[in-house]
Amino acid sequence: MASGEMVQISGPNGSGKTSLLRLLSGLMHPTAGQVLLNGQPLNEQRTELARNLLWIGHAAGIKDLLTPEENLSWLCALHQPASHEAIWKALAAVGLRGFEDVPCHTLSAGQQRRVALARLYLDSPPLWILDEPFTALDKQGVAQLEEHLAGHCERGGIVVLTTHHTLSRMPASYRDIDLGKWAV
Repeated sequence: MASGEMVQISGPNGSGKTSLLRLLSGLMHPTAGQVLLNGQPLNEQRTELARNLLWIGHAAGIKDLLTPEENLSWLCALHQPASHEAIWKALAAVGLRGFEDVPCHTLSAGQQRRVALARLYLDSPPLWILDEPFTALDKQGVAQLEEHLAGHCERGGIVVLTTHHTLSRMPASYRDIDLGKWAV
């Protein structure tokens, strides 16, 4: 993958889309072969990968008892702390103005997804690996996310994602890898 590229991993349920993303993000180790980063085995470059990767899984990955602001503060503290103002700006960007300080368990599924996706609006690494990021989003949220992902690529970032959603906004360097072609 190169700067500015978006790679969509597609295929039927059970074809290995999430497993591939977990391999690429270092969350899972291959049973055969190896994953390379800059020509070197990924398992030898954990620090480099962590510095350059933002992973958002199929589940929102947020704590229900925490507020959106607390969730983002905690998630950002793991790699790149963000200011209170930056977090509130990111939450506003995903349509959560006014919900910054309410417990996430009171939010709808779409709002919880937006809390997770607000990380994409903070100072983030160049490589985004996203597993079904459009889950639970309304039409406006889908369009906004498509635009933001394409914009990230146009600014030199890389996006690898799975989705059953047909993208209407793609960067110039887009390709689809259909795992269904290799499913047994």
